[in-house]
Amino acid sequence: MVRAVGKHDSRNSMKMKRRKAQVKKKARLKRQAAERKAAAGPGTKKASTPKKKAAAATPPPAPSAAPAD
Repeated sequence: MVRAVGKHDSRNSMKMKRRKAQVKKKARLKRQAAERKAAAGPGTKKASTPKKKAAAATPPPAPSAAPAD
């Protein structure tokens, strides 16, 4: 008789539930990572780089010219 393996193993002990849940979780994370990588595409740039340059280019506000008493 051939034993059921992996996805086809229908045992419902706590140990098997944990095992199957971990396999599903890893598969889900791997699939989501691949989808994110595909969605990003090869030619996308990070949006944070221009923001840093724009913030550095603006001078700090000048102190007011009002006389101090």
